[in-house]
Formats: sequence, structure tokens, C-alpha cells
Amino acid sequence: MSTPRTYGRLVHGTDHEGRLLWGIRAQPHVAMRIKRMFPRVEQGRKGDIYLRGTQEVARDLEWLLERFPLELSPETAAVLRAEAEAHRAAEETVAAILEGYRPPDSWQAPARPARDYQQQAADIVHAMHGVLIGDPLGLGKSFTSLLVLRDPAALPAIVACPTHLPRQWLKELGNTLPWLHGHIVTGTKPYDPATRRGSGGQQPDVWIIPYSRLAGWAHHLHGKINTLIFDEVQELRNGTNTAKGRAAALLGDDSRYRVGLSATPVYNYGDEAWEIYDILAPGVLGSREEFLREWGGGERGQDRRVKVANPRALGTYLRDAGLLVARTRAEVGRELSEPVRVTQEVDTDQAIIDQVAGDVSAMAELLLSTDSDPKERWHAAGQIDWRMREATGIAKAPYVAEFVRLLLESERQVVLWGWHRAVYDIWMERLKAFNPVLYTGSETTAGKGRSAEAFISGRSRVLIMSLRSGAGLDGLQEVCNVGVFGELDWSPGVHNQCEGRLAREGQENEVVTYFMASEGGTDPLMIEVLGVKAGQAEPMMNPDAAAFAPVAGDVNRARLLAASVLDRARRRSGQLAVA
Repeated sequence: MSTPRTYGRLVHGTDHEGRLLWGIRAQPHVAMRIKRMFPRVEQGRKGDIYLRGTQEVARDLEWLLERFPLELSPETAAVLRAEAEAHRAAEETVAAILEGYRPPDSWQAPARPARDYQQQAADIVHAMHGVLIGDPLGLGKSFTSLLVLRDPAALPAIVACPTHLPRQWLKELGNTLPWLHGHIVTGTKPYDPATRRGSGGQQPDVWIIPYSRLAGWAHHLHGKINTLIFDEVQELRNGTNTAKGRAAALLGDDSRYRVGLSATPVYNYGDEAWEIYDILAPGVLGSREEFLREWGGGERGQDRRVKVANPRALGTYLRDAGLLVARTRAEVGRELSEPVRVTQEVDTDQAIIDQVAGDVSAMAELLLSTDSDPKERWHAAGQIDWRMREATGIAKAPYVAEFVRLLLESERQVVLWGWHRAVYDIWMERLKAFNPVLYTGSETTAGKGRSAEAFISGRSRVLIMSLRSGAGLDGLQEVCNVGVFGELDWSPGVHNQCEGRLAREGQENEVVTYFMASEGGTDPLMIEVLGVKAGQAEPMMNPDAAAFAPVAGDVNRARLLAASVLDRARRRSGQLAVA
């Protein structure tokens, strides 16, 4: 009997991070076909082909070997078979769960009954091990993630969350799985929680750690944690370029389950999805270079951010692969009306904006110059952005306060969002008759808690919140349905998060949010760029989202802002010369 013909050799190994890697050396005509089949191949200097060893790639390699047999050792064959079988099993299980199958278990039931869609998401996590739960705000993502911990093999666990949410998570744990012992980490340096008051001398089942303290504990807890729950997972959108991202990746190396929670994981450009999934399910989207070759649109923003060419297709792939669970309210039968958004033109003191535009015009010229030092351009971009946004906020702050005052003639309470301290000071002074309270980045966790309590209790009628504070804060929806964006953020995801603090379970009225837009300053440009970014996030998370028509032209906000500054400065100089 003749030996079956082979077209090359397949081997397996690991990369520098210890992740599975496949290597192929094939005849030229077969290598060309492989490169067409696998758009994320890495080309070696000798023509060798390298592929990240995901379970999906193993399935595809099996298919390749049917058409073009390759030599492989018994050990490599066994690894390939095991990886492909794991992918088949997970795929079949996820498909069955989505069709209504409920995997049997004998674990203790939660203290509160789970809704079908919540249990379904937890079952998918048990099948896939690394999943992003992107259900809309108010559908109980926290409760859903805690259902994963019913599996004793999921313990101990870490809940990583924003600084203001540990007590809310501890309360949720007690209400859902009261037999588990939770502990809030209170320092950046490791200590023995069993020695702390109220611990009963036992180690935690669930460690609740603010993102700001994660790096200090990562090496201490590495290899000891079986489940990671990342609340507001957009905190990891910069991946391992940050200390908390590196800590999250380290802790995830040996964990059994990794769950990300956020209805708005993509704040800016679509490549943030890769950064998040590289921690939740390492390798499923290939390397960053592979991801950009396969999904990237080529258009770049600041900080090496890259647009995804077809975010709707990316979202569909992630859902079909069981990596993303993102249902609409209509799909789960828990509809709330979408917030009504009103763009409200507001008067502005143009002289303030003109003055700052003149002050930063030299930096704008430096930023637009191709001959200047890249570090100097980066510094100039940050300074222009900060000063022009602050000037815009200050210039319209008195008029925003007056609009809020008029709203309070008919509304019981208002949440007012902003970004700059100087703007807050103007609002606090002009709205002092309504006992305004602050919930921003400057207050302590206890101070934020007191402000929230004062507003929820009705002692304050105006809650001034930082645009990027308070993610996950609960209770505002019970007393307020009106919000005002006194300043804007560059990210549409931030606005969605803010609205979600009012438009969530328990809200009995239609939510209305007002976007206060000036004709000058940064507002017109921000509104334009926000449309570009919304086109990255919304189709990925919701396949039924309206099609997005991209804004033409350069979306690099720093250069656009610099050009706007110079145009304003030149017009002002011309007006002064005429005068």
C-alpha cells in the first residue's frame, strides 16, 4: 500500500506568553491557499506560516487537513483533536442554550429567582469560559454574573469594579448568594483578610477589588482565583497598556471563568474590542496585528486607535461564537422606552472662547506642523483639548444653569453632567437655591455616597455629576427622569452610561436628556465626531441598530480641533484689525 501524499508539515508549540501556536511549512501552492483561508497568518522569514492556537483555528485546521494532508506527530495530532473537540462541544452547547436548553446542575439555587435570560447568559459563560455580557443597562448584569458563582469550581472569585461600587456589589452578593463570604479590599498592599473584623477568621469566597487597587494585588492572588468578573469592563479598553489591564491579564491566565459586564464596552474606536477580549478570552481574535488586518478599517484616531470597518459583522461573529451576549429589552420582554434626546442650543460668551483660542494658537500651529517633534505634538494636543473644552464649558455655564433653573419650575429633580471644576463652581453658585451636591472625581467614596443619598432622599434637587463618574450607580431612577449634559464628552458610550443611570429598572417615567450645545468652541466638532464613534459601538452591540452613515473627512479630533482654533484666531485677528 502506498503512503498517503502529504503537502508539508504541521507542528505545535507556544509563543512568548505561553499560548498555543501552530506552525505550518507547506508546498508553495498549498501555502498560498492557506494564506487565503487564514487571513490572520503570521509570515516567517523562511516562508513558514504561524497561527494563533484558538479552538476555532483547530477546527479549521482539521478541515484543511482533509484537503491537503500534512505530516504531524502523534502528540500534535492529539492536541489538534482535543482543541477541535472542545470547540465543537462549546459550539453545540451554546447553540442548544440559545434554543432554550437548560444544562442540568445540582448547585444551590440563588436567594432570588433568576429570569430565563439571566440564567441563559450564565449558562453560556459556563460553556465558553470567557464572555462579554452586554445587555442594556438595568437588565441585571451584576445578578447574572453572580449566577456563575453557583458553581463551586468558580470559587474563589474576584469582582473588579469602579471605586464607588464595592459596597453595592457586596450588597448584591448578600442578596443573591448569601452563603458566600465577600470582602472589599481596602488597600493597595496585600494583607490577610481573615484577620479583619467581621471575617470570622475565614478567607473570602469573593474578593471585591476596585480597579485602582487591582495591580497591587495581582501577583499576590495570581493562580488562586477561579473566576474574574469585570464590572464596567470598558475600564480595560486600553488593555495591557495600563497597570490595571496588565493585572487583569495576569489574574486571568489561570482562571476558569472570565466575565465582562458593560452595555457600552466600546467608548471610542472599534479596536477597543480586541483589547477587552484579549483579557476575557485570550487569542479568540488573534493578535492585535491579525485583528487589524481582518477587521480594521485603516482609519486611525489618537493613541493608535483604529476603526473597525464593519462593526455590525464583528458583533454578529462574537454573538454566533458565544463570546458576546447582548440582548435588547424587546428580546427579553423587559422594554423601557428609550430616552428622549433633545439638542438644546444655548447662548455662549464668545469672548471667553476667542481669548483661549488666541492663547493656544501657537500650540495649534505646532500640532499641525509635520516638522515638529511627535512628543511636542502629543503634549500640544492634550493642552488644546483641555483648554478649549474648559473654555466652552465656562462660556456657556451661566446659560446652562439658567436652563436647569427653568426646568426645576416643573421638574422635581435634575441630574446635571459636566467635566471641568471651574464649570462646576459656576453651577454650584447659580443653583445654590436648590442645594446642589457634587458626585465627581474630586470627592471621596464616602463623599460621593453622601451626595447620592442627599439627592435620592430629596434633600438636594440638583445632582452635579462628572461625565465619567458613577458608572453602575443605582437608585437615581427612583426619583429623577430628567438629565442635562451641560458639557459633552468625546465618547458616545459615556453619554449612554449617564443616561443609563436614569433609564433603568424602576424608572416609571419617560427619561428626557438635554444636550446643551453652543455654536462656538468645541461643541460643533464634538457633535460631529461623536457620530463617527457611535457608528463603531452601536452596530456591534445591537445588530438591529440603524445603519450608520460615516462623516466624511479626517476624524483625528486633535488636528480638527487645532484647525478650528487657528480659524477662530485668524477671524478674530481680522475683526480686530478692521476695528
